[in-house]
Amino acid sequence: MQTNSILRCGEQIVRVLAIEEDRACIIDCTKMTVPTWTSLDSIRDWEMITESELRASIAAAIPNEDMLDTESLRVMNERYTMICGILPAACSFRERNKLLAETSARYGVCRQTVLSYLCRYLAFQTKAALTPKRAAEPGKRGADEANFRWAINRFYYSQDRNSLRTAYTLMLKERYCDSDGVLRDDVPSYGQFRYFYRKHKDMRAFYISRDGIKSYQRDRRPLLGDGVQQFASHVGVGMLDSTVCDIYLINESGNLVGRPILTTCVDAYSGLCCGYSLTWEGGMYSIRQMLLNVLTDKQKWCERHGIAIDKEAWDCDMLPGELVTDMGAEYTSKVFEQISELGVQVTNLPSFRPELKGPVERFFGVVQDLYKPHLKGCGVIEPDFQERGAHDYREDAKLTLDEFERVILRCIVYYNSQRVISGFPLTKDMLEAGVKPYANSIFEFGKRQPGANLLSVDSGDLLLALLPRTKGRFGRKGLQVNRMRYRNDCYDERYLTGDEVVVAYNPDDVSCVWLVENGAYKRFELIESRFRGMAVSEASELMKRGENAVRAVERENLQARVDLADRIQTIARTASGKGGVAVKNVRETRKRERSRTHRDRLTEGGYGRNE
Repeated sequence: MQTNSILRCGEQIVRVLAIEEDRACIIDCTKMTVPTWTSLDSIRDWEMITESELRASIAAAIPNEDMLDTESLRVMNERYTMICGILPAACSFRERNKLLAETSARYGVCRQTVLSYLCRYLAFQTKAALTPKRAAEPGKRGADEANFRWAINRFYYSQDRNSLRTAYTLMLKERYCDSDGVLRDDVPSYGQFRYFYRKHKDMRAFYISRDGIKSYQRDRRPLLGDGVQQFASHVGVGMLDSTVCDIYLINESGNLVGRPILTTCVDAYSGLCCGYSLTWEGGMYSIRQMLLNVLTDKQKWCERHGIAIDKEAWDCDMLPGELVTDMGAEYTSKVFEQISELGVQVTNLPSFRPELKGPVERFFGVVQDLYKPHLKGCGVIEPDFQERGAHDYREDAKLTLDEFERVILRCIVYYNSQRVISGFPLTKDMLEAGVKPYANSIFEFGKRQPGANLLSVDSGDLLLALLPRTKGRFGRKGLQVNRMRYRNDCYDERYLTGDEVVVAYNPDDVSCVWLVENGAYKRFELIESRFRGMAVSEASELMKRGENAVRAVERENLQARVDLADRIQTIARTASGKGGVAVKNVRETRKRERSRTHRDRLTEGGYGRNE
């Protein structure tokens, strides 16, 4: 008898795993129980058998490793990786249990499963014993289950959102009816179908197939991360977004205008509102206004609106080094991407993932919840505004844009300096520094910490960086941009080379453009004064009208040229000369003709006479 011997006594078959003096460690190959120690005398008289006899005796289907498919090999190797570290301690009760617990925790598999893999390998001493069992040949029950799975995937996990009962009915129609549409006798019950569904229910597949992946990511997926703190561990990550305010406003004349657009930048780490814009126009215009507000001294800004605050209440006049946006058209445009020239990194989040920019979404919710209870009857929209028969809240509008902006400013000041952030994870250093759970206090502490990413940017540089750009070409007539000509006296040589360049322009005023080269902006003045002070659209319209005016008389001009050619040819045909003119004495002839045709206009007109 030696290690790895296989012994049989009646129906019991064991394998010897180890031998020490007068005892042996064995494993029951029939029951697959854990290895145990027994005396050598108790098994000395047992019959020794071979590996093939072992497999035949217990009907173990151990496949050949060379015949396994890729998936079976993967599972086999994964299972062996789990237990390979336990094999040296398989015969030690204490060490084996310790390693089983560690392996279970490491791989997220229950202890009993790891133990079953270990015992199966010890019994057969081959990794092939760890391959997954092959599915049994499908009998009646297997065929029903295959139909159940097909019907659930086909009719229940679909955008049609059928009920389970409807999926069952459609399955019967497709799989359990004869050619005449009559149900067969071997129809499974609805209870069997429902039991199979509940046993194999896949909630992830349910939500994705019926509502779509975007809805699942937004409303259903497990929230297991550390939230915004995972990618905003310091001050300087600004989140941008816009929303239409739930209120109708009027103009100074009392006429209804509509709902304003609120655009904001919120620091993801502290929740501080870094800047905002309240406008009637969205897109890049509102973003440009908001970013300029980020760089503005907020104390002076509030004074302009009649609000007095301490500087510490809203001390933010620097641009975040990283801007996080969604996939809105204005944020993915080339114009907005140009802000990276100032050293700002732009990150675009996937669409329909508002939870990834929670701080700015929370800002909109809090601010609107702050003013709406106090402005009821002043144009504020209630939740029933889209229901039939609901009140028309447009008729209640009372506030102008300037008045509502003062309301928004008051709410932002409260949001930044007095709203308690109960869920913020205050660190030991923050508590020792006396940081209060307010956004402005957390922001001030974060600005002094390593890693704070705030950029000091000039507002003029910001405006130039966010101007739209186009191609321009140098020529003898100046720099051609948008079909207009510009000049700069320092570029005489470039006017002769005629090369193509990148130019930034102001859509609201064509009076000047800026040549963009090597990160610098060179100003060029408009040459054609007729366009000065116009917007690009107005200048284009003026040029178009001029072209239309020229195009309108093109036929008349063509007819006039035809008439002119005809008249000239008529004169030529009736000319008095016959050709063959002598070319001598031309000077005398010219002198005589000059004397003959010379006329004194002053004398003829009476202007040369004495009065």
